[in-house]
Amino acid sequence: MKISETPIAGAYILENDVYRDNRGSFTCFYIEDDFKKNNLNTKWTQINSSLSFDERTLRGIHFQYPPYSQIKLVRVIQGSIFDVIVDLRPKSKTFGKHFFYFLNEKNNKMLYIANGFGHGFMTMENNTKIIYNVSAPYKPEYEETIIWNDKLLNIQWPNSPLKLSAKDLNGKTFNEIKLEILNRV
Repeated sequence: MKISETPIAGAYILENDVYRDNRGSFTCFYIEDDFKKNNLNTKWTQINSSLSFDERTLRGIHFQYPPYSQIKLVRVIQGSIFDVIVDLRPKSKTFGKHFFYFLNEKNNKMLYIANGFGHGFMTMENNTKIIYNVSAPYKPEYEETIIWNDKLLNIQWPNSPLKLSAKDLNGKTFNEIKLEILNRV
């Protein structure tokens, strides 16, 4: 497994080794020793799957407040996504900055996201399926949503979304979230 840093500390691109033969291929997504050696989380409380039927479906930007903030490991197993993270750690040099990466079923890459990030994605193909491990259980009373097209964040999405939930459509602005985060520190 190859682990590469992103411009935002705490977020990494992980590239899996793929073993191929005449039967097909084998890929290992998680090797505890590799994660420990690189000081990455090794305890997952949930493994989730998300299937989006249509291209340009947008999910996010979601996060959970402590003590239920989540480390995530995101992998596309079918289709492709434009994956976005937003640094919500007030003491970070990159607080309020975002990073995006295209994940797909062919590039054998995953995005590792530390605690304190917002996460969202837009599907680039129909029938896109992702699997993501999380380090804390889903707690709706600790969850928050940042509006996908926040002017301050200025995320350059590849397209306008065609489908999104009411929750995602009515997310808060980054400035509203920023005040809530700073009040909790």
